[in-house]
Amino acid sequence: MRRAGTVLANDSLLLLTAVIWGMAFVAQRMGMDHVGPFTYNAVRFALGALFLLPFARIRGPWSASTSARIRPSVGALPAGLIAGSVLVFGASLQQIGLVYTTAGKAGFITGLYVVLVPLSGLLWGQRTGWSAWAGAVLCVVGLFFLSVTSAFTVERGDLFVLAGSFFWAAHVQVVGWLSPRTDPVRLACVQFAVCSAVSAGGALLTEHASMPAILAAAGPILYGGLLSVGIAYTLQVVAQRSAPPAHAAILLSLESVFAAIGGSLLLGERLGARGALGCALMFGGMIVSQAPAIVVTLAASPRRQ
Repeated sequence: MRRAGTVLANDSLLLLTAVIWGMAFVAQRMGMDHVGPFTYNAVRFALGALFLLPFARIRGPWSASTSARIRPSVGALPAGLIAGSVLVFGASLQQIGLVYTTAGKAGFITGLYVVLVPLSGLLWGQRTGWSAWAGAVLCVVGLFFLSVTSAFTVERGDLFVLAGSFFWAAHVQVVGWLSPRTDPVRLACVQFAVCSAVSAGGALLTEHASMPAILAAAGPILYGGLLSVGIAYTLQVVAQRSAPPAHAAILLSLESVFAAIGGSLLLGERLGARGALGCALMFGGMIVSQAPAIVVTLAASPRRQ
């Protein structure tokens, strides 16, 4: 009974995380009405870092970890610098893409990282099974229907978001390697600060941000910084302490569905039959790519007597 309650609690947290992240695409799209992509990211990731800073400070000296389960072979500062350097590319390309494309399309294209992560394991000599390839084929076909028009043209925003999905996949790999070797809260805090600082530099060079514009975008920025970056990350970490990775990946991939729902309800976006078919194929590809891990998870779960 206790296990059933734990599973339900973890699933609820992961589902809430997916909702927050999905709706964040709507907030990011709305923020572009007032500020540029680099300004938006600079402020929202600064808010995320400030949100986590008190939790990072109470964990003792930055040179060590207070968690008995972590062997800190990598310091939080260099780890965060590495992860943040990858994160800034994914976040920037996604945010620039949202200037030209819809929140719903951006959510599904970004979700490609679920398939790209197992495929990228080929670079490290990892074996990739049939499910990853089948999922990739479904996603490619779905991407064609979603982003390629009947005149065989592709929207510029879709290309930016697609490029960003490769960096999101790389970020998952980098964080997956770093998180067992350093403090995860401090890792997140530093990487958000790095992303904010680099984005601020990009804003100074390419944009003309003003305080009135930032205040006009306060709602979307606060949502992106506090809810999406700060709270949703914390919920994910708490839930994944005991949730199987494959199980968590499936629930978190629902962010693309919530992005489409939010874009439709709040922004009046319409995908059309062609776009809806593309989204369905891409989501199916995300699920198929995780099939073996899901089977292993279910087989390892204790049966109720």
